[in-house]
Amino acid sequence: MHGSLTPLTLSSLQARLQSLGARPQHMARIQRLWAQALPQDSGRRQLDSFMPAAVRQALPALAHELAQLTRLVSEHPGQDGSSRLLVALQDGQTIESVLLPRGGLCVSSQVGCAVGCVFCMTGKTGLIRQLTDAEIVAQVALARQFRPVNKVVFMGMGEPAHNLDAVMQAIELLGIQGNIGHKQLVFSTVGDERVFARLGTGRVKPALALSLHSTRAELRAQLLPKAPRISPEDLVDMGEAYARATGYPIQYQWTLMDGINDSEEEIEGIVRLLKGKYALMNMIPYNAVDGLPYQRPSWERAAQIARTLHQRGILTKLRQSAGQDVQGGCGQLRARALQGTAVNVAPLIYQPQPAKKVTHA
Repeated sequence: MHGSLTPLTLSSLQARLQSLGARPQHMARIQRLWAQALPQDSGRRQLDSFMPAAVRQALPALAHELAQLTRLVSEHPGQDGSSRLLVALQDGQTIESVLLPRGGLCVSSQVGCAVGCVFCMTGKTGLIRQLTDAEIVAQVALARQFRPVNKVVFMGMGEPAHNLDAVMQAIELLGIQGNIGHKQLVFSTVGDERVFARLGTGRVKPALALSLHSTRAELRAQLLPKAPRISPEDLVDMGEAYARATGYPIQYQWTLMDGINDSEEEIEGIVRLLKGKYALMNMIPYNAVDGLPYQRPSWERAAQIARTLHQRGILTKLRQSAGQDVQGGCGQLRARALQGTAVNVAPLIYQPQPAKKVTHA
C-alpha cells in the first residue's frame, strides 16, 4: 500500500484513478468488476479501446491491492447452510463475515464495537477501529469468490451508525455498481438519530433493521448500555416514518434470552408497539457465549412466543442464529482466534468459482 498501513478508501481509490486519466465511466467499471468479484481484464477487446492506456497499465497492481484488503483466515460451515468467515485485514486485525443461506451475506463495519451489548462477545472488546468503505466492500468481493451474494446485511461486528459515512459510501457502491437490490441492503442499528436523518437522503436507500430486544426502556438500557437513550416507543415511531417514506418494512431484531426478555409482559409490549405498524419482528434465540450468564429459551418456548405474536397480528419470523453448532456467535470466532483457542474448524467446503466471462465493458 505504497509503504503505508492506512487502509484504502473509495475516495483514495477514485483519486488515484482520476490522476491516471480515468473518467467516471472508467471508475464505475473498475468498481463494478471488483465488487462483483470479476477479473479486471474482463472483455479484453473492449477494454483496450475503452480504458485509457495509463489506467490499463495500472490495473494488475490495483487488482492485487484490492484483493489484499481482506484475506480469509478460516471458514466455519454450519449445518443450517450458513458459514462464518474469520477475515484478516491488512493491519492484522480480524473481523467476521457470515455467508447466509439463499445468497445473503452479513458484513462487519468496525473492528469491535462501542455499544457494549452485555450479551455480545464483540461488545466485550470495545471499539478497536473503524473499517473503511473499501474494506466493507472488500468483504462482499471476498464472499463472492465462494457463493453468489444478492443481499448484504450490516449486522456483523460493529454499530453501523458509529461509522456512518463509510457504511453509506459502501451501500451506495453496492447498490449502484455491486448488483445488490436496494431493498436487499439492510442497515442494522441499535438506533441513532443520525441514522434517521441520513438514511433517506442518498441515491441508495437501504432497508432498516432496528435492534429492539426489549419494550421496557430500563431493561433495554441495561442490555444495550451505551446505545442512545431513545425510548422503545420513540424508536418505533422513527422507524415507522422511515418505513412509510421508503416502502420497506422495518425489521425489528429481538435476541430472545431465557428469563430476560421472553416474558408475557414483553409479548404484550411488542403487540402494543408494533400492532398496525409496517414491521417485521425477527426473533432470534440467543447464541450462547462462554463466560456470559445468558441462555437461550427452549425452542418450544420460542416457537410459542412467535406463534402468539403472529396470532395477535404481528408478522413474526423465528430465526436460528447462524452458526450455533460451531459456536460462531458474533465476535466468538475472533475472540477464540486471539486467545489461540481451538475453534473446531471444518475444512473449506465452498471452493471459489471460476471467474465469469464478461463480453462487454
